[in-house]
Amino acid sequence: MRYMLMRKADAETEAGVLPTETVLQAMADYNERLIRAGVFATGDGLRPSREGCRIDFRNGEPRVIEGPFPATEELLAGYTVLEVESLEEAIEWARQWPREDAGGNVTLELRRYFAMEDFAPGAGLDKHIAQTRMPRAVQVHLAFPGTCREAMGFYAEVTGGHLEAVLTYGETPAAEEVPPEWHDRIIHASLNIRGHRVMGADMMGDGYQAPRGAQVFLDYTDAEQAAEVFRRLAEGGRVIMPFASTFWAKGFGMATDRFGVQWMVACPSDECP
Repeated sequence: MRYMLMRKADAETEAGVLPTETVLQAMADYNERLIRAGVFATGDGLRPSREGCRIDFRNGEPRVIEGPFPATEELLAGYTVLEVESLEEAIEWARQWPREDAGGNVTLELRRYFAMEDFAPGAGLDKHIAQTRMPRAVQVHLAFPGTCREAMGFYAEVTGGHLEAVLTYGETPAAEEVPPEWHDRIIHASLNIRGHRVMGADMMGDGYQAPRGAQVFLDYTDAEQAAEVFRRLAEGGRVIMPFASTFWAKGFGMATDRFGVQWMVACPSDECP
């Protein structure tokens, strides 16, 4: 069962008073206990209602009402989503709310989420169920024969993305299962490009196969920028299709880079969706 544990607002939260270091530490410790128990789904604090608004519908017409709002005790200052077996278990976790918060003078509210099985079968329910099957995101994962570190650093430089993770075999429990000469090779790397990720890893022996039948597609709005990225990716590699204008793009090209990864770089025309 999923419950939302809501921390009601008070005068200080509505005034935008930030938690003290003591409260922050206490909340972090509380969240850590929830995480270790496997019941923490997510949680966030909310800024004062004066920085938000309400959208009030009357006869289908929306009206935006800017904050702040009255009845402070009915507003929310934050929430934690719990994955538990029962209301009793959720209450037990709520009882452990940090005493440091507002000097131990807070109001919490627990509400259970609806689940799919609560609804009668029908087309509307089928559509909701189909939406739950969607993954959180679709990412790209690349395999390398030992050149992952160099390749991912190069891709970060070319795309301007953020190389947010580079983890070696030697930094994981897998170190015991791989030869010492592979301890500095990469078991996981992640390049964040506008919230989309290109991930990579070095694969030993038969675990590595050169990419075939798949390309990483880069989409640009500026044709000159796209052309320069294509030039850099193709340098030392092989051009499959030179970068040039097409019936659907201001510029498009295909190349295999020097690491064996295939790329498509495009600047679609304004008419192309």
